[in-house]
Amino acid sequence: MPKALIFDLDGTILNTLDDIGNACNFALRHFGYPPHPLKAYEQMVGNGFIVLVMRALPQGLAESMPQEDFTNILNVAKNHYAEHMCERTEPYGDLPSVLKTLADASIRLCVLSNKPEPMTQALVAHYYPNVPFFRVLGGRPDFPLKPDPSRLLSLLDELGLSPADTLFVGDSNVDMQTAHAAGMEAIGVAWGFRGARELLNHGASKLIESPAELLTLLDKPKENWRNSQLFFYTESQKYIALFLLENI
Repeated sequence: MPKALIFDLDGTILNTLDDIGNACNFALRHFGYPPHPLKAYEQMVGNGFIVLVMRALPQGLAESMPQEDFTNILNVAKNHYAEHMCERTEPYGDLPSVLKTLADASIRLCVLSNKPEPMTQALVAHYYPNVPFFRVLGGRPDFPLKPDPSRLLSLLDELGLSPADTLFVGDSNVDMQTAHAAGMEAIGVAWGFRGARELLNHGASKLIESPAELLTLLDKPKENWRNSQLFFYTESQKYIALFLLENI
């Protein structure tokens, strides 16, 4: 079995969409801009809070407005989110028990998110208090955000593991790109914000439909874990899957 699993946060282990969308909409209304349906934020999240707010503003406005004005909007959104980020957020299905089972089996678990690190750590501590994560990492000024692999490679150094011994699990193109940039296999979660088509188009080696599928990694010797029912799509299988998605 793999020695470590590294998870994205938003859309992967926590459904944070409503609280994120409500915070951005609060800031938009506060400054006189139109809000968005919450579902629209599925396509805005993933690249950090600055890009999120840029996408939420009317097209082109963030680039043309004075930096001070943009910073004010950003700060209102971030502050509102920090105060309300646990109102409608929840884990996906039975992930808390699944992750606890994996940790009990000596698989080291980590989180790597583009969300600011204090928020990332607070959310994981709140919703996964019984899961002993090795590291919970978020966006910090001293590291570029995903899909740059720098923070992921630094984490692998801390773990003392090679990319071949780990898997990256996420719900978006950013996560798939991050994994591949670090030389890791990328697992896409079908329950997340972006859906199967995006994940396959950006190199997901496998899609999983439910958290319980992660448990198939247990009790498999190292030489066989990549041949478990989780792994892996061949290029021809990806083509067939994408063809079916396009023709549903």
